[in-house]
Amino acid sequence: MNRQLKIARISTVPFFLDYQLKQQINDLLDYGFDVTAISSPDGDWSGLKNVEGLKCIPLDIARQPAPLKDLVSLYRLYCFFKTYKFDVVHSTTPKAGLLCAIAARIAGVSVRIHTFTGQTWATKTGLSKIFLCFMDKCIVWLNVQCYADSESQRDYLNSFGVGNNRSIKVLGKGSLAGVYLKRFNPDKWNAYKQTLLNDLGLLSNDFVIVFVGRLSREKGVFELIEAVNQLKQIHNNLQLILIGRCEELELEQYLKQCAGLNYIKYIGETSTPEKYLSISNLLCLPSYREGFGTVVIEAAAMSVPTVGTKITGLVDAIEDGVTGLLVEPDNVSELKAGLNTLIINREMVIEMGKQASVRCRMFFDSEKISELMVSEYLFLADEEKGNGNGNG
Repeated sequence: MNRQLKIARISTVPFFLDYQLKQQINDLLDYGFDVTAISSPDGDWSGLKNVEGLKCIPLDIARQPAPLKDLVSLYRLYCFFKTYKFDVVHSTTPKAGLLCAIAARIAGVSVRIHTFTGQTWATKTGLSKIFLCFMDKCIVWLNVQCYADSESQRDYLNSFGVGNNRSIKVLGKGSLAGVYLKRFNPDKWNAYKQTLLNDLGLLSNDFVIVFVGRLSREKGVFELIEAVNQLKQIHNNLQLILIGRCEELELEQYLKQCAGLNYIKYIGETSTPEKYLSISNLLCLPSYREGFGTVVIEAAAMSVPTVGTKITGLVDAIEDGVTGLLVEPDNVSELKAGLNTLIINREMVIEMGKQASVRCRMFFDSEKISELMVSEYLFLADEEKGNGNGNG
């Protein structure tokens, strides 16, 4: 019989738990764990509330620095942890990570865990970078174990003295929770492809590039659109699909200027990115920073290769020259060249897609990652029980 643990999974926003972690939460429940999801009340909770057996607790956690709100959130988290006596408190996202680490430590939770999924301070400078980096150091100090979702991200954190290979571990080959292969299955969409193409005004011989993620400057969206604008002059059948929430006014205005370009389709947020991946030839993720790049392996599961940037995280998600191409970040000419290489060689795209799919199934199946996470929970719970204290 499986051993039951009371586990709290926390993020700043419910979208993160729903989109990134819902399948792992399902797996934890199937294993027999008692799981509670905690996140801010703002946002869509419907997907999480539909998970049978999952307890959902809305608790306000501000994404941006807000000292008074943060103190209130800290107190509420402490009271909640103290009352419900969780065996494991596992946080993701920076603000939730720090508040949970403090509250769980004070409340005497024995197994306190945080998973790093990228550093907000990676592209910052000066005092801002020093302060945010120090916050991550505090997260490591206060938790009994931390994880990074890629080897290169762990190396990056270690290089700034945030942790070491013992305090920050990587599950398997990386990723936050792997890919649910029953969902990201290209065969499921074969019968709908022509309808999807028609709905978007695309032709079957179009070369479709898709971007999935937050639409922001640090995701390289400006460079991507500029590269596509230049490539469109060479390749008349080129199409770009942009999927995700637009987070910046400057970019929102830019997208409005692009609205008249019939080769750029802005979809906005969607709960089914796999639908658009099924009609895409290529994913492009020209980010300045990533923890791993979950969308890369989601695309891989759909046999879609990726052109990404040579940055922490993506160098783990993409095998350069095999499952996609890596180019320098913030460089339109390099991005354009990388995309052009694949646009003119569809056979290479197809072969990279096959290799990406094989690698995804070998290393990033969500079932395998969930099994590793379950093993970590049980090991840490036994270890802390043996230590006989809840302060790590």
